[in-house]
Amino acid sequence: MTRIYLVILTFLLAVSGHTQSIRNLSGKVKDEKTKSAVKKLPIVITSLDSTSNFRATVKTDNQGAFVFPSVQAGHYELIVDDADYQYKKFKFEVTPEHRPNLNFNVNLNVSWLFNWGKTVRHVDEFGNVVTEHPTSHLFARIALGIYGLCLVLIFFYSVLQFSLSIAYARNRKKKSVEVYPVFNPATAPKVTVQLPMYNELYVAERIIQKASEFDYPLDKLEIQVLDDSTDETKDVIAKKVAEVAARGINIKHIHRTDRTGYKAGALDSAMDQVEGDFIAIFDADFEPEKDFLQKTMPYFEDENIGVVQTRWGHINKSYSLLTELQAFGLNGHFAVEQGGRTASGHFINFNGTGGIWRKKCIEDAGGWEHDTLTEDLDLSYRAQLKGWKFKYCEHVVAPAELPITMSALKSQQHRWMKGGAECFRKMAWRIITFKGVRFTDRLHGVSHLFNSSVFMFILIMSLLSLVVLHIKDSFSDLNYIIQFGSIFIISTVFLVYYYWLAFRDKTENTFKSFIKFIGRFFQFLTVSLGLSLSNTVAVLEGYMGIKSSFVRTPKFNVLSKVEFKGNKYDKKSISLITIGEGLMMVVFAFTAINRASYGDLGMVPFHLMLAIGYGLVFFYSIRELRGNK
Repeated sequence: MTRIYLVILTFLLAVSGHTQSIRNLSGKVKDEKTKSAVKKLPIVITSLDSTSNFRATVKTDNQGAFVFPSVQAGHYELIVDDADYQYKKFKFEVTPEHRPNLNFNVNLNVSWLFNWGKTVRHVDEFGNVVTEHPTSHLFARIALGIYGLCLVLIFFYSVLQFSLSIAYARNRKKKSVEVYPVFNPATAPKVTVQLPMYNELYVAERIIQKASEFDYPLDKLEIQVLDDSTDETKDVIAKKVAEVAARGINIKHIHRTDRTGYKAGALDSAMDQVEGDFIAIFDADFEPEKDFLQKTMPYFEDENIGVVQTRWGHINKSYSLLTELQAFGLNGHFAVEQGGRTASGHFINFNGTGGIWRKKCIEDAGGWEHDTLTEDLDLSYRAQLKGWKFKYCEHVVAPAELPITMSALKSQQHRWMKGGAECFRKMAWRIITFKGVRFTDRLHGVSHLFNSSVFMFILIMSLLSLVVLHIKDSFSDLNYIIQFGSIFIISTVFLVYYYWLAFRDKTENTFKSFIKFIGRFFQFLTVSLGLSLSNTVAVLEGYMGIKSSFVRTPKFNVLSKVEFKGNKYDKKSISLITIGEGLMMVVFAFTAINRASYGDLGMVPFHLMLAIGYGLVFFYSIRELRGNK
């Protein structure tokens, strides 16, 4: 929707003919917004004198000029009355003594979106006659209502994250000197390390080697390689397992030919072969330290603890801007979100890897179920509703590999977002109605499962912001509602604090660190906006119950770009989503430039971020596609 301000300039009463009481009436119409001439606009003048029924109509030419020839002295009314324009009228008088120029500054609006339906005219608060279309006005109110709802939901999300930030900050001060439990080999329980894999040719050997190097009593350690591979990976695994077994380590290669349930199915099918009372799980892209079990197992001396989850580290954080931004976002989750929930006593979640389960806890909670793509999140809530406690150890780091391509990142994000929505469908009502759960735990629990929907609200808000600009131009009485859009700025401030607490690149120079952080934050936010279309599709699939296979995130086992030689699992193809991201880039870039040229800067920064975000996601995807040929 566009608001065009028409200014009738140099409304001339020029002397013509043989008498001073007859004049040519001329003028020019200029669009105040675009500064260009308005063509083919009907201009009407009518006589207000009771003795005259004079009425004449002309249209502006290609230069926006109009002329009424031979207008006699008298009282007149000039009217701009066109279906696309706000109705306006002006009274004037033509006299023999009239000065040659009359200037009329006339503000008229036009909207290609809001000029349909029945036309109604009324006098506004300034006494101007206004033309409106009630149907389109109702549509504008509905659009603003949805836009406002998205803003409120995003604000609610940011408030909850802010509350976790405060809890995390307070707890961190209390824990400035924390005493960690000491590992005692003599009393250490037996642990089974499970390594679920599916076609992990590039990293299979590495994770098996890392698991075999755990500094833990060998008689109390079992390693299970849960292999669903269908390519040469199974042979690589078999060879490596044989090598490790030859060193006297209890290791088993469990290969499935039926991939039912995907990762959850593999974990579940191996449960009856587990020897340990505790199960440590690592995805194939992890590189746990030798003392991982020594640092984590002592926490299970508390019989109520069912899970110990550790913080993910990032092996290849410095690979590219893409990996830097992923690390930035994940650090927020693994510091403030997990730490804040722990400090407040709210539910947290096992992150699928880098953690240890008590076997009894898994069994008591109903075991691994594979009706969602995030089996870890699902089982986490079922276990905690049963009364099991989860321990989060921020000080214990489990290094892992970050996706280095946009296609791999999208694949990972799609699984996480869709799985989150599926878990919300499955578990939200159970959390709300489960007896004995604190209100704040219900609130944070449901919100946690609902988090992936934030991308859906961002996408809807982004698209409606285009409509809101036109509403702002067309309906002055609704502008007060639009002003509440500033709530988005407050939400951003809350998130700045959230990520600043988790920012791990701080130096002693706080000012320099903060400047670096602000740059990284807005880079992260910009790319997150660009991923909102792809992630929204995933969320909608989850809510609609559309089932899909467990798409594994391709692993690369590279630390620098010179090491990257390609990856046969990283399948790339142009999709409707990629095309949509390109279109989004064009639309938001055009809108930002167009509005900036008119001086309407309110939403320009937001639209520029959207254009850049979608542009980065789009061009990364296209560049990788070209490089794959």
